[in-house]
Amino acid sequence: MANTSIILRVELDHDKVTFGDVAAAISKSGGDITSIDVIRPGKDSSVRDITVEVVDTEEDNVVESLRKHDGIKLINVSDRTFLVHLGGKIKIQPTLPIKNRDDLSRVYTPGVAKVCTAIHENPDKAYSLTIKRNTVAVVSDGTAVLGLGDVGPYAAAPVMEGKAMLFKQLAGVDAFPICLDTRDTEEIIRTIKAMSPIFGGINLEDISSPRCFEIEKRLSEELEIPVFHDDQHGTAVVVIAGLLNALKVVNKRIENIRVVVNGIGAAGVSICKMLLSAGVTRLVPVDRDGAIVRGGSYSHPMWQWLADQPQVEATEGSLKEVIKGADVFIGVSRGNLLNGEDIRGMGPDPIVFAMANPVPEVSPEEALPHARVYATGRSDYPNQINNVLVFPGLFRGALDCRARCINEPMKLAAARAIASVVSGGELNELYIIPSIFNDQVVAEVRKAVVQAAILTGVARRIPKDFR
Repeated sequence: MANTSIILRVELDHDKVTFGDVAAAISKSGGDITSIDVIRPGKDSSVRDITVEVVDTEEDNVVESLRKHDGIKLINVSDRTFLVHLGGKIKIQPTLPIKNRDDLSRVYTPGVAKVCTAIHENPDKAYSLTIKRNTVAVVSDGTAVLGLGDVGPYAAAPVMEGKAMLFKQLAGVDAFPICLDTRDTEEIIRTIKAMSPIFGGINLEDISSPRCFEIEKRLSEELEIPVFHDDQHGTAVVVIAGLLNALKVVNKRIENIRVVVNGIGAAGVSICKMLLSAGVTRLVPVDRDGAIVRGGSYSHPMWQWLADQPQVEATEGSLKEVIKGADVFIGVSRGNLLNGEDIRGMGPDPIVFAMANPVPEVSPEEALPHARVYATGRSDYPNQINNVLVFPGLFRGALDCRARCINEPMKLAAARAIASVVSGGELNELYIIPSIFNDQVVAEVRKAVVQAAILTGVARRIPKDFR
């Protein structure tokens, strides 16, 4: 269960209650007081803000316990998560002040005209004379937001703003949220292409499958800037990074393992593709109707692509049937699909990546007695598989070398770079993935991505530190 932090503004009647009564009421109803601020002191009454840490499911109990208490007037309840979103989480600031007419003439009219002319004569100068070289559009239509699903473009905005914050804080990339009020594939492609001149890269986010495949494919083909659908490839990159380190823990080689991937949507397809690129020779993709088998016929174009790959097994069966004897389970589907018996039936020293949120495909209580390595998408368990490890450094590198695209070698290089941050002395069952706050991650990913872009011929610029 997730915890939240709320701020309770209360007025106390000192003839009827003491602060100890307030603290006792909060504690009995499941809350934990973390700070107290006196807003208005007084002899007969006082107003205080009380910050309380509470399990989500107990929040109403804490509030109700104070409302019922004689002598306590509950003035307001604020959720600290909502408070940090007030007015949005990002803003635009100029790089220099405009103090006089001379400043104005240089940054705007008339001086700016000669800069416009220079770019018109050589469009590549947009990278040096505008924000293009360091700016990414974070684009969504709001159709597949987190675990919430189709909530629309307005409700998607807080996620896109949060991503823009992470771009800036972790990698110094200026990112801007773009939430499109359309679900039409062609209109989304046309809109992104039309606004692309100001951006150095496009990060697609929370667009439902299978539309996301077509949108990314077309934009990658028709634009000369990197396009990256993070829900697909970000997840896949971190999965591969974690798997590379998990295999070291269990002393297995990637070409010898049998891998079951459950949930063949946007993330699942990309994970399967990267597993094949990384050297997996025995792959079992599974969706709701069971295993996708080699030689099968499927209406979903990505499923058909998998069915055409020689590394995909031809054995049919449900998830519980095909997981028997597997070395690795990777889940990007829904919670509580497996139990401890299923994990016990896997091969020796099984690796389990149960990444459904908020409830994993198999709980740690069920999995850990049998799994050698266990990872989830949650922050309250060890080995969190988190996209934040990927996109800041990936785009930092792609922007620095002005890559035309983000290709498979660049993604695989990013995965290996993330894995490398965990040293041999640190690596163990409970630590296969570095923290998102480890400052080596962005630097190592950026370096690996630039090198891969140069080697594969998609870099249009060689950064100074690579010359």
